Amino acid sequence: MPEPDPAAVVSLESVSVSYAGRAALRDVTAAFLPGATGLLGPNGAGKSTLLKSLLGFLVPDTGRMTVLGLDVARSALAIRSRIGYMPEIDGHIPGMNAVAFVAYCGQLAGLPAADAMQRAHEVLYYVGLGEARYRNVETYSTGMKQRIKLAQALVHDPDLLFLDEPTNGMDPKGRDEMLELIADLAHEKHVNLILSSHLLPDVEQTCDRVVVLDKGAVATQGPIETLKGTRRQVFELRIKGDRTAFAAVLAASGFECHQADEDVMRVFVPDEQGARALFAMASRERVQVRHLQPSVPTLEDVFAKAVGEE
Repeated sequence: MPEPDPAAVVSLESVSVSYAGRAALRDVTAAFLPGATGLLGPNGAGKSTLLKSLLGFLVPDTGRMTVLGLDVARSALAIRSRIGYMPEIDGHIPGMNAVAFVAYCGQLAGLPAADAMQRAHEVLYYVGLGEARYRNVETYSTGMKQRIKLAQALVHDPDLLFLDEPTNGMDPKGRDEMLELIADLAHEKHVNLILSSHLLPDVEQTCDRVVVLDKGAVATQGPIETLKGTRRQVFELRIKGDRTAFAAVLAASGFECHQADEDVMRVFVPDEQGARALFAMASRERVQVRHLQPSVPTLEDVFAKAVGEE
């Protein structure tokens, strides 16, 4: 088995995890480098399973994992003391107000009581809950509960953050504010983090790299800008006629096609060709072009190609 990348904050080498004989992760090999990395995939792809395995909550059937240079199989407790984990589901304690709850989480992570209380006040102000810090957590809205989950993950000043679907259930304003917090942590405060999400815009807005999971296996990974292939020409195309048939004709001629919505195709054109080639092929196939507009590669294109969505 090859040695983990020494520069990576998290490495997985041929990791497989199963529940009752059903594979949740299949031979996953991935490296999460310092900075902000998105763990992307549809619901059920294995993202939460991967995070729980890295935390030592699940034992893999095969493979090896390291976090912050420590082997998960041997040092799970030491790893958890250095990680901030924002779980997908709520985990507050009824009857506790926000500052008491976050301070308690700080003490569980090893902070002295006085330091934990001081840090609780600081992080609650940072996540926008300063004015509500003496309210019981069960009285919070969904968006506020997401913020307190981030606060408890930050209270002990971790070396690495695991954020599992951090914008779940938030309204558009709250979602934007949460993503601004995550971007600030990653790019201004230089906190290493892994953002697990099925929402492509969340990852594209906050992360520099991505690992895409599909059906428990790695579909692709690397820097987002590199995976986008920014030198390729991209066009949004709407036609009158059989889109499926025309997409097949384009694919046979070396054009990459993704369905953007029910009537728009995103067409990646080989470097030596351009819009003229699309019009020529449409004319030859007796297809009427209703709309053709230049575009740029997006993370959605990377995802569609990785998981085989056409």
